[in-house]
Amino acid sequence: MRKRLIALSLTIGTFLLMPTASPAQHISADGAPQTFQYVSDQYFSDVYFHFSPTAGTSAGLHQYDTQLEDYSAAGVQKEIAALHEYEKKVEAIDPTALDASVAGDREILLNNIRSQLLTLEVIRPWEKNPDTYSSGVTNSIFVVMERPYAPADTRLHAVVEREKLIPQVLEEARKNLKNPPRIYTEIALEQIDGLVSFFQNDVPSAFASVTDPDTKADFAKSNAAVIAALQSYGAWMKSDLLPRSNGDFRLGADTFRKKLAYDEMVDIPLDRLLQIAFADLHKNQAEFARVAKEVDPTKTPQQVLAELATIHPAPDQLLPAFHNTFDSLIAFINAHHIITIPSTVQPTLEETPPFMRATTFASMDPPGPFETHSTKAYFNVTLPEKNWTAEHVAEHMASFNVGTIISTSVHEAYPGHYVQFLWMPEFSSKIRKVLGANTNIEGWAHYTEQMMLDEGYDAPGPDATPAQIRESHLVRLGQLQDALLRDARFVNSIKLHTGEGEPGGKWTIEQAEDFFVKEGYQSRSVAVVETKRGTSDPTYLYYTLGKLEIMKLRADMMKKEGAAFNLETFHNNFMRQGFAPIKIIRKAMLHDDSPVL
Repeated sequence: MRKRLIALSLTIGTFLLMPTASPAQHISADGAPQTFQYVSDQYFSDVYFHFSPTAGTSAGLHQYDTQLEDYSAAGVQKEIAALHEYEKKVEAIDPTALDASVAGDREILLNNIRSQLLTLEVIRPWEKNPDTYSSGVTNSIFVVMERPYAPADTRLHAVVEREKLIPQVLEEARKNLKNPPRIYTEIALEQIDGLVSFFQNDVPSAFASVTDPDTKADFAKSNAAVIAALQSYGAWMKSDLLPRSNGDFRLGADTFRKKLAYDEMVDIPLDRLLQIAFADLHKNQAEFARVAKEVDPTKTPQQVLAELATIHPAPDQLLPAFHNTFDSLIAFINAHHIITIPSTVQPTLEETPPFMRATTFASMDPPGPFETHSTKAYFNVTLPEKNWTAEHVAEHMASFNVGTIISTSVHEAYPGHYVQFLWMPEFSSKIRKVLGANTNIEGWAHYTEQMMLDEGYDAPGPDATPAQIRESHLVRLGQLQDALLRDARFVNSIKLHTGEGEPGGKWTIEQAEDFFVKEGYQSRSVAVVETKRGTSDPTYLYYTLGKLEIMKLRADMMKKEGAAFNLETFHNNFMRQGFAPIKIIRKAMLHDDSPVL
């Protein structure tokens, strides 16, 4: 699921009307629930969306549509100050004076604030990652463009107001960027032509129906300025920034542990996490070998994998191939009582936007929790680029083989991300609709890939032909290949950023790519994309980590409930908890503090 780009800008707001409370000055128990409600509401208006108006637009709060993040160093410092202020205010509220659900919300909010502070003060992407700026401003226009939540004239006016501010953002980038890791600058350069094309072609096309001459004239001017600014930024990165991009992308063990604790509420030691990762990797490799023998006992698993890579639709048939899976998935979910699907409306399939293509193969982009006028969800699929070689196209399409198309449809749509989005009206609070843990969001979607096949989806019937049985095995291999991809992310995320278990304390980009190929059973082109992503998405271990947490929660619920356990009820109750970390959900469903793994 595409993570909304996090803003890097802010000012302190109306909350200054409230007296400041130090960490030692706790709010009385009598007023704690009301105070927390007020503080959390003010946090979203004064900090979260105020400093991240693009996230406000994405969430469906269109009062932010004409604003843009303040990417200046001074703006970042204002955001940091505001976050520290709210950290104190939330700390001052006694969690024992709140009911269990609200106490969980307090923990989620406090960890979100601390994660943001860790990002801005320690990780510092505003000084290290040039793509933060170019893709960030592109996303600010995309979120206005992609949904018809208002007339085209109204939305184009918002685009113009944001575009007027974009050239200054790219000037601030030149001031802020100190010593980026070379791979960050390379990724930004790799994407810049697609971003320029987006403003040259996609944005004008999206607003071709606008009739107001003044708005059209304003747009022609502002859009030309953005195109020129992006082209200039790309030239500057190539000639100036790239030669001096000698920084280190690695977080280090201490920062990695803190990020994992704040984002996912997981505090398992890194060496133990690596043991868990390798155990799951080896289990899935063994299962892959077993199923591969069922497909063809005369071939090695790698030979069967090579065959699987060739069984895919033509690039121009990829979107229809995904769409064709929806009806059978929905029918199976309903017939086997897997989970309640709250709506019959299906997601809209489309090609991945240009600024996301370098680092993603498929993603789900649902409307924000407060969107009322345009409620479509978009299932993005990355097609081969027109200038790719035939070999590159073949490697890319291998990621969309007969098995992975099904596992990707399950993950992104039914019953993965899209179904979780459909449950959003049931979430108990604004916090659980806006703030989320990826071990929940991505963990759930990854868990469903295996769960659906385990429950019998695509299983051959008693009268199945040999060809149908073979295809069923290939589908399982596709699911296992995707599981191995996530296992490889698990290992690489820890090793790339901490060097855990390595004699020299460092795991190179080349080692990470090789690991994806040799141990994760991925093509070289996938390995390159995945490793690039891992350098700037350091905790992308959350797929397998979350899946394993959910599987343990399910096993613990089965042990507790015995014969009364019902899978559909378990899944529905999990959905009702929102996007909370699994630790919070365990407290709600098991009523204890037992370990997540």
